[in-house]
Amino acid sequence: MKAVAEAVPGRSLMPVEEALERLLALAEATPIRGTESIALADAEGRVLARELVAALDLPPWPNSAMDGYALRLADCHGEPLPVSQRIFAGHAPQPLQAGTCARIFTGAPLPEGADCVEMQENTEVLEDGRVRLLEPLALGANVRPKGQETRTGEVVMHAGTRLGPIELGLAATLGVAELEVVRRPRVAVLSTGDELVEPGRALGPGQIYNSNRRLLVSWLQRLGCEVIDAGILADDLALTRQCLAGLGDVDLILSTGGVSVGEADYLGLALREAGELALWKLAIKPGKPLTFGHYQGVPVIGLPGNPASTLVTFGLLARPYLLRRHGVTDVTPLRFQVPAGFDWPKAGNRREYLRARIEDGRVRIYKNQSSGVLRSAAWAEGLVEVREGSMPGQGELVPFIPFSELLG
Repeated sequence: MKAVAEAVPGRSLMPVEEALERLLALAEATPIRGTESIALADAEGRVLARELVAALDLPPWPNSAMDGYALRLADCHGEPLPVSQRIFAGHAPQPLQAGTCARIFTGAPLPEGADCVEMQENTEVLEDGRVRLLEPLALGANVRPKGQETRTGEVVMHAGTRLGPIELGLAATLGVAELEVVRRPRVAVLSTGDELVEPGRALGPGQIYNSNRRLLVSWLQRLGCEVIDAGILADDLALTRQCLAGLGDVDLILSTGGVSVGEADYLGLALREAGELALWKLAIKPGKPLTFGHYQGVPVIGLPGNPASTLVTFGLLARPYLLRRHGVTDVTPLRFQVPAGFDWPKAGNRREYLRARIEDGRVRIYKNQSSGVLRSAAWAEGLVEVREGSMPGQGELVPFIPFSELLG
């Protein structure tokens, strides 16, 4: 297998855009194969595998957009009209009698012969039950025509669409009970280092609790992945080999703590024995070191170990990689230009992503932007992007990426 290239010779740091471009190209080369048909109730967060084609018109017949009176515009001569029938949603009307109107309610089918609806607020009901129109009326007013939303045979959702509440609601309006979706990617999550301890256990000297494992497992599940939680790898080569051999059939190995060339990097050593790995030094802060390669043909991504670095690199690089392997075309999170509520005093040579929130119409950053501080992300609502060489000040527009664009 051909090794992944290092950064361009003569350039120490790879731009974020180039790293993302490479990852997306690698994702497209290894798409997730296999589909399954599942009920709408189970399709939240999944990716549509086959385009959804409308099998009926929506609405299937003209219907009223208002509570009011259905009538024929030609019968409007300024005289009150008698009410010949009442039409409720879910009931089939009779053809409209000439010279009359029909009491109609929102969503009810328009009677044959009617061509407009007057809302009840613009009418007066006389003592004898006839209805006087108080405002001029136009042809087709307050009528939802047949096929206004969709026509039979029209593609309403394309393959690669991520299914959320709105998409599932649209499928339901078309009478679809099941959807064909891409199978769940199987992702093995590994944490490395003797310093890591799972929550609930006592800390020993020099040890810390493993936050990255829970962060990534939860995030991957939101992305519709099946997670193989391999836990914490001890700094032992034989145990590391044993763990990798026991992963089974997976689509991605995702590690935190990096896969470097250090003396205690047993994961990197074990992976290189059966594949190739390369360390990308990215022009990003936090999260400069990123590893990509293959182990026995399985793609491997090694994220940096500091919690904020894991958050940023997974959200901006690993997440779009996984979505693209799923067949999702648009994997770029929305960015919004927001006035800065801070002064950034020093221009850097790396793209910085600051944990931030919006207050009083301005984006404000957390006081401590250390890569080891996850509390900054819990306080924040998203990330402010500070480009290389820039020093944004108070009131200057800066790109803001809400966490809602990254976490789902």
